[in-house]
Amino acid sequence: MHYTLFDTPVIRTLFAWISIVLLRVSGWKLVGRFPDQPKYVLIAAPHTSNWDFPLTLGMCFAARAKIYWMGKASLFRGPMGPIMRWLGGIPVQRGQRNSLVEQMVEVYRRSERLVVAIPPEGTRNRVTEWKTGFYYIAVGAEVPILMAYMDYPSKTAGFGPLFQPTGDIERDMREIRAFYQDKTGRHPGGKTG
Repeated sequence: MHYTLFDTPVIRTLFAWISIVLLRVSGWKLVGRFPDQPKYVLIAAPHTSNWDFPLTLGMCFAARAKIYWMGKASLFRGPMGPIMRWLGGIPVQRGQRNSLVEQMVEVYRRSERLVVAIPPEGTRNRVTEWKTGFYYIAVGAEVPILMAYMDYPSKTAGFGPLFQPTGDIERDMREIRAFYQDKTGRHPGGKTG
């Protein structure tokens, strides 16, 4: 995979210290650790605010972890392209003939180490059904799913167990969703901001 801000020595160290201080001052705590596993899909829920992204980056720096995220290809055009990649972005073609899932499975197959954060809601707005692309990416790439969360009322971010999908999506999704039942986003109604 490409070089990111997590690979930049001075910035990585500086941002780790800044993140630790800012998280402590704001009252946030990280529970658990990123697993020492070369590849997995990280689902991040609930995703209800623009603040989720900088908080996630702060948690990753504080934990000295490296993640990537998917973004529509148009975000990577022009002068913003290199910056978005440096921030860990992976451009995906939504309208391309092969599907997003196939694109990401191929990225996993080509990578020795890869953690991609995917919000299962697919949006910050309130949804009744999660998108299942993260699940099919994990199944296709034969990697586990790490259930990560940010619970705003308790100011806690953490991890559930690594979940190995069985291929029975209905049963697996019930189990995954059950883990998130007591987790609350910044805007429980799903509004942005």
